[in-house]
Amino acid sequence: MQTNTQDNDTSNVSEKSEQIREYGQVILKENNSQHHIFLLSIIGEIEGHEQSPGNVKTTKYEHVLPLLAMAEDNQEIDGILVLLNTMGGDVEAGLAIAEMIASISKPTVSLVLGGSHSIGVPLAVSADYSFIVPSGTMIIHPVRMNGMVIGVIQTYEYFERIQERILNFIVNNSNIAKNHLKKMMLDTSKLAKDVGTVLDGQETVECGLIDAIGGISDALHKLNEMIDEFQIRSC
Repeated sequence: MQTNTQDNDTSNVSEKSEQIREYGQVILKENNSQHHIFLLSIIGEIEGHEQSPGNVKTTKYEHVLPLLAMAEDNQEIDGILVLLNTMGGDVEAGLAIAEMIASISKPTVSLVLGGSHSIGVPLAVSADYSFIVPSGTMIIHPVRMNGMVIGVIQTYEYFERIQERILNFIVNNSNIAKNHLKKMMLDTSKLAKDVGTVLDGQETVECGLIDAIGGISDALHKLNEMIDEFQIRSC
């Protein structure tokens, strides 16, 4: 019996290690509480419908969406913590993940570590409460497109519609004013050879994008508080 128990423990550890390696996700449980927290990491480039080169670290949206659906449906999971360190990537895939996080009924907290740039901005604000480390950064810039671009008015209008979707999502899920956000997105004086704005951790809080400066302990503490409040309201 003891050997079987040890084998089961080893198997569980191996399975958890594989989940972390493949998907950057694990379930945390506080020693002094019954809270089960689903930890999801979004790192590197957000990969969309086209596969990125093999030497690029990516977060695949076809992996993340089922994991989030599982976390929402699993009654043993009380809340979700999203760790972000992303350069951005595919707009449609990034917005899909952001919309998924925003629609989850359980408490959610995001933590920006390193950076959350481009389409990473909607991902960072999609949680119920957001943190960024003091050295973290966020870059806001207009939509880019790879490949062939047809030089007609319809292309410009299409870009405008995509940009409006991103702007509206950020505004609806944060405390920043739309005109301020759009001004930062189109600023020509902040980035060399580019359009947009780079913000450090404190600046993201001051402009209303992110809720607070903090690290992993702050994020976990806040999420556990939110879970307690959510469970009281649900009783």
